[in-house]
Order: sequence, then C-alpha cells, then structure tokens
Amino acid sequence: MIKRTSRLAAISVSLVLALQACNTNTTPATEKKDNNSEVIYHVFQRSFYDSNGDQHGDLNGLHEKLDYLQELGVTSILMVPLYESVYYHNYFASDFKKIDPRLGTMDDYLKLVKDIHQRGMKIYMDMETQYVTEDHPWYKDSYNNPSSQYSDYLLYQDAAHTKPSTIVMDLTGLKGYDGVTRRITTVNLRSKNVLEYNYELFKYWTDPNEDGKFDDGVDGFRLDHMMDDLDNKPELKGLFKDFWTPLITRLKAVNPKLNFVAEQSEWGSYAFDFLSEGNVDRVFGFRLAFAIRNFNKKEINAMADTVLTLTPDNKQQVVFIENHDMPRFATVVKGNKAKEKTGAALNLLIGGVPAIYYGQELGMTGTPGKYGMTDANEIPLREAFEWYKADIGKGMALWYKNSGPWWDNRNNKPDDGISLEEQKDDPNSLWNYYKTLTHLRRSNDAIGEGKYQTLKNDNDSVVSFLRYTNDKAVVVAVNLSDSAQHAVINTAGAKVQITGKALTNILGNAAAEVSADNITITLPANSAQVFE
Repeated sequence: MIKRTSRLAAISVSLVLALQACNTNTTPATEKKDNNSEVIYHVFQRSFYDSNGDQHGDLNGLHEKLDYLQELGVTSILMVPLYESVYYHNYFASDFKKIDPRLGTMDDYLKLVKDIHQRGMKIYMDMETQYVTEDHPWYKDSYNNPSSQYSDYLLYQDAAHTKPSTIVMDLTGLKGYDGVTRRITTVNLRSKNVLEYNYELFKYWTDPNEDGKFDDGVDGFRLDHMMDDLDNKPELKGLFKDFWTPLITRLKAVNPKLNFVAEQSEWGSYAFDFLSEGNVDRVFGFRLAFAIRNFNKKEINAMADTVLTLTPDNKQQVVFIENHDMPRFATVVKGNKAKEKTGAALNLLIGGVPAIYYGQELGMTGTPGKYGMTDANEIPLREAFEWYKADIGKGMALWYKNSGPWWDNRNNKPDDGISLEEQKDDPNSLWNYYKTLTHLRRSNDAIGEGKYQTLKNDNDSVVSFLRYTNDKAVVVAVNLSDSAQHAVINTAGAKVQITGKALTNILGNAAAEVSADNITITLPANSAQVFE
C-alpha cells in the first residue's frame, strides 16, 4: 500500500537481478487427492475480474474464477482488505464492519466463502485495524471532543483532541489516485476497548452466523504492518504481549484452526520474534524473496538455511517473489521468460508455503510510479488481470481507466504475449509452467510438505537442495546461468540416504549419476531439475 512508497523505492534501486529459467517439458505424476500441500493466490480483487460491467473487480468476479484458480493449482486465496474505505486498495478504513459496496455485498461474500470451502480450498482476509480515516465513526465522534465514548480509541497529540497522531512515515493523510484526500490517524492499540473491538470484529469474520461450523468464515488473517512498537510511537510499545498475543489467543479459542500470518513492517527482518512472541503462525520470507530476486547462489543458500531451517516445526514461512507493494518480478528480470521460469521454480520448490501474486503466473509487469505522495504510485503493481490477448473483453477490471498518467503509461499492452488467452494453450508458456509446478507440489509429499536442506556443490551457478519427509525425498538442482553447467553435488551430510539409490527425473530432462557421496550432473542452461 502507499505507506511503503519510500521503502519500496529504496528496495527497487538496490535489487540487481540476473535470473535464469527453467524448461517445461515434464508433466508431473498423477496428483494425490490427500495431499495437504498449500499454494496461496494473493489476489488484488478490484483488479481481478469484473462481474457486473462497472470495471471494478469484485467478489462475484472472484467467485466466477474459482475454476480458473483450481486449474492453476491454487488451494488458498489471500485477499487484500474488503472493508469500506475511500481508497481503491481498501486500506485505511472508514468502517471495518462494512464491505466496500463496489466489491459486493455480504451475501456475495458468504456465497464466495462457502463455495471456496465446498471445494476444499481456504480463504484468508487481510486486516489493518491500526489506522482509520476521518470518515470513521471513532474519528468523527472523538475529534475535538475529549468526552467522546471513543476518546481512548485513537491517539491524539493534545488534550483537546484537535491534533490526531500521525501514521506511518509521519503522514497525517493521503491523497487518492482519484484526487480524494482524507486525514488518517493511528488507533490506540493500548486501549482495552480497542482490543475488545478487534476481538469481536475478527470473531465476526471467523464465524459470521455464530453456528460454530466456520463454513461461512475465513480460515485466517493476514496482519498488515504488524509491529511490536507500532511506528516507534512511545505510547504503543510492547504490543506483542499486550495486544496481539491476547487477541490471537482468544480468537483461537473460537476456532483453533485459524491461521495468522504477520506482514512484518521491517522487510529486512527474519521475523522470528513475531513467531515466538507475537504468537502468529506464519511470517513472510522477505529475506529469501530478495535473495531469489537478486539471484545470487550464496544469498539464496544463506537465506534458505536461515529462513527455512530455523523456523520452528509448528510455524511456517510464506515464500514469495512478488506482492502488491513490490516491483513485479517480470519487470525486475526485464521480461526474460526464461528468468521468470527460474523464479517460479524457486518460489514453488524451495520450501515453506508458496504464494503467487495474481498475474505473476502470466508474467505481468509493473514498477511503482513517481506521482508524489499518493496511492496512485502503486497502481502499476495492481493493474487489471490480463484475461485476453487484446486486453479488452468481458470481466477486464479497468477501474483506473483514463484516471491519470498511470493509465496513459500502463503496462498492460495488447498482443504482448502476457495474457491467459495467449498462454493457456501454449505448452511452453509461463502459465503452463506454473501449473506444472503447482501440480508437482501436490503430487509429491517431499516437495509439498517436506523439510529443506542445502546440498553443497562445486559450481557457483548451481543451487542444489534436498526436500524430504520421513519416507520420501527429492533432490532439486537449478542452473542459474544461460549456459550448460556441470556440477558435483555432495550428499555426505544429507538427512536421507542417497548413496546407492536410483534417481528418477520428475522435472526436467537431465540425467544424474550417483557414486559414493556425490551426484554428478550436467544441467541444461536455465533449467530446474527435480530427482526423486
């Protein structure tokens, strides 16, 4: 969202990438129905599919495309916020209890959630209750009114309640892409009243009809911009202990299966303290994402060894290569399709719970704009999903059409190869490669749910690792260069017995020779190989 504009600019400058890619000539084995391997689809629903012709993607549009997501191999959906806001991204709420009418109704939402569950899928809701706009009842009632019933719900810098506290980056408001400007302030998460409100709010979305079945409720929550000391404000320190842990503990008493993932505010953090002290189940593997985007073997090994092996067994890392706040992966690799496939392979094979940002599977492009302090800067990262070759047609969610230079300079272009229509029937397309990888995960327990171990080799252009369970294992080797590479992988310290075993290639076409404690392999240029 807009609150990370400055940080994203710095990150995008520092990311120097040279990624290579993989071939797609192997079809995975028959998919196992009892495999619980999860693949998350992170969807910006306003840009996904428009069901009613108003050019805004909506809940019914997402509902219509569940078949598409399942064909791709997705098992879970992570939405951006649904609640009412003047902003297109729906962060900075005006009412947490109402669904943005441009996205649909509560009835639309319940039908979507129930169908998702009937299909054996999961749905996660994005929540950011730390900030509200001047349209929110708490703001309207407490501003210039210290005796308000909401007097302790928000932070004010004066006793008269005429100076609301700043938010992240010391902002006091935000201009929307459509010219609408609102004041925004910080919620007082130290207030017992606010804690109770959040409990009731999250509990409602967990079980809307309160029947204890949860078929109409979300399976978990993404906690946006989670911090122990919110924005370093002295009034809001120690929130892991005094806000997040009590909230999550009470909600899990309602539904023990709820899953909480923290988006740590500091992207350079491993966020292990969020898991141990913040009581969340998952964090985002930002450090690993940056290593993959940098595509440096030493970085990838170091980050995977830390992020994947030091995470407690009952916790998880969400592994991704792009999201709604970052430059699109395809833009970072300058549209090189081979490199995009390598990113896909590492995203889906290396471990953790993989997340695919909508359009990533097509190679959609975009980098933040430079339009001043406005939420328009991120529109290039959130353009309409490209269903058609011509970039026009039923369901195209062009809500930002003719609204400013972000439209004039849009990334979506007709006949550029970046659309579902152009890729679906092409067996060598990026889309079909993603489909191959997701279905491979679900057909192979070692890839879908196994642990990770780096396997050392003698080639600086080859990343190699082991994925294993108690009774199954695969060796993965990825050639990062655009030329064929010979590598000797040392298996002496492998967690499973490899010496004397036969290796079968289940992704790629390279052969491997096992002798003593080594696997010798010649990898084709830009390829990922998986040996079972």
